[in-house]
Amino acid sequence: MIEPMSPRRALLLGAAAVGVLDILDAFVFFGFRGVPPLRILQAIASGLVGPAAAVGGGLTTAALGLVLHFFIAFMIVLVFYLVSRKVPILTRHPVVLGALYGIAVYFIMTLVVVPSSAIAAVRALPSTPVLVNGLLIHAFGVGIPAALFSRAARPVPVAQAG
Repeated sequence: MIEPMSPRRALLLGAAAVGVLDILDAFVFFGFRGVPPLRILQAIASGLVGPAAAVGGGLTTAALGLVLHFFIAFMIVLVFYLVSRKVPILTRHPVVLGALYGIAVYFIMTLVVVPSSAIAAVRALPSTPVLVNGLLIHAFGVGIPAALFSRAARPVPVAQAG
């Protein structure tokens, strides 16, 4: 059996995995639609500073967007980790429940967080291709990694220790 990770290590590696998978998906998916990575990162920052300031900020707001993106990834993993400590079934079935968590995160981000941010004129739901991509990346690239890293941080049961 693989040694469990410390919670700190699991959270940091989980956030890194979620952040990298999610941003790579955005770069590829929206890149095929003509959106450069710089603009994607500025779009993330626009949730905090607004669209005009994000675009006008150039590399500075792109860097802010990257930092915010990984902060959000960390918070997503942290929430799963903390809840899984109170609801252990979450780490016993990390693939199914992680995927469902990722889908829940997608809808919370899309329907609550983004409309509450400084981004103006947000549609309730995105177009079908964006919706499908968002659900898939959040299930497989956000929720499942969050669940797997939370599981890796599980303490070893006393009966198995030693």
